[in-house]
Amino acid sequence: MTTWYADHAWLGGEELAAGVVLEDAGDGRLSRVAAGQDPPAGAIHLCGIVVPGLANTHSHAFHRALRGRVEAGAGDFWRWRDRMYALAAVIDPDDLFELARATYGEMALAGVTAVGEFHYLHHRPDGRPYADPNVMGGALVAAAAEAGVRLTLLDTCYLRAGFRAGSPVTGAQLRFSDGDADRWVDRVEDLAARAGSGWRLGAAVHSVRAVDERSMGVVAEWARARAAPLHMHLSEQPAENEEALAAAGRTPTAVAGAAGVLGPHATAVHATHPTAGDVEALGATGTGVCLCPTTERDLGDGVGPAGELAAAGCPLSLGTDSHAVVDVLEEARLVELHERLLHRRRGGLASAALLEAATAGGYRALGWSAADDRAASPLGAGRPADFVTLDRASVRLAGLDPIEGVAGLVFAATASDVTDVVVAGRPIVRDRCHVTIPDVARDLHRAITSAWSRVAP
Repeated sequence: MTTWYADHAWLGGEELAAGVVLEDAGDGRLSRVAAGQDPPAGAIHLCGIVVPGLANTHSHAFHRALRGRVEAGAGDFWRWRDRMYALAAVIDPDDLFELARATYGEMALAGVTAVGEFHYLHHRPDGRPYADPNVMGGALVAAAAEAGVRLTLLDTCYLRAGFRAGSPVTGAQLRFSDGDADRWVDRVEDLAARAGSGWRLGAAVHSVRAVDERSMGVVAEWARARAAPLHMHLSEQPAENEEALAAAGRTPTAVAGAAGVLGPHATAVHATHPTAGDVEALGATGTGVCLCPTTERDLGDGVGPAGELAAAGCPLSLGTDSHAVVDVLEEARLVELHERLLHRRRGGLASAALLEAATAGGYRALGWSAADDRAASPLGAGRPADFVTLDRASVRLAGLDPIEGVAGLVFAATASDVTDVVVAGRPIVRDRCHVTIPDVARDLHRAITSAWSRVAP
């Protein structure tokens, strides 16, 4: 049994608890959590404020290579996508492993203990499968294992270039497509046979633009039969809504609903431009929404109606998506700050709700806890022994009075304040250093520059 002692910890609600003992009986789950305790003999002292492990619900690991290289100049999402496609065209399994390993290492240093990888880079650049058709997914699984983070591999179905009939995939998109949904099922069934304890397999529909309604239904049924999480990009840009209305006479949310995609095990990613009817439909079906504010602002996509979605009944989670920033605490903070800009009032979303979205909300969306699990404490007996220590003495948190509770963390802490990270009872970050990846920055630099060296100007 391992015992830790935290000066302060968040056990739910708006307040921080003092003198918290956490025990792991050896199975990677917390067997006891108790506040108001004296330090037990032999306990590992966690100097600072402990929070549950952060969940990065939406990631495209290879996008990390875009940071700092695609922001300059005019344009919109579609121009950014051209550069992303150019990068996607040169990534091979070794590249993906090296880049994902370092990216997940960066996430671990930022307090991320579970990541949802929205994986669509499946095949060779010309669309032909590799000898092992899941070698790219396998590279992601191996990368997460080395970085020590939990992985939900959201294997993504992508079949067409647009809504128009006869819109075949071209260019980099050839790598994304299995040809049809049945072949997607065949490939994913092979991957499912390999699933292990450190990672889980989920499904994803790339978007209503990239998958027809019948095929969406095939993917949704596969996920439903296995109680697997199902994710989908939804209403990310106004153009997606306009094209769906023109082609199908319905919004993307309505198309997804008719295909059986929505529901408690489903997560709509972005949901930046839903109509009022879409918000109602998402809430009525219990569909989760993953917000990615740092990417949405980086690409100029807009600001989603987080408050309305939460009020309608959509469980919220957070993702760093393209990794313009890897800081889930920043994502949580931006959700409320964007609400303040939109509505010109403060306090639309409670601080505890924001931290819950960054932690337990993501774990539910990624299948690491039940979709209907709403237990009061995200750090409690029976929960995964996944937690993060924040440095109360950092320049950002210096002077913070714990009596201020969760608000002090949500509005002041950043990824730079993470000192220690534990996953399944095992430390993966100690004193701001990754335990198994000694120099994450060096590895990122090497992987990113190697990939870009092969991209045409």
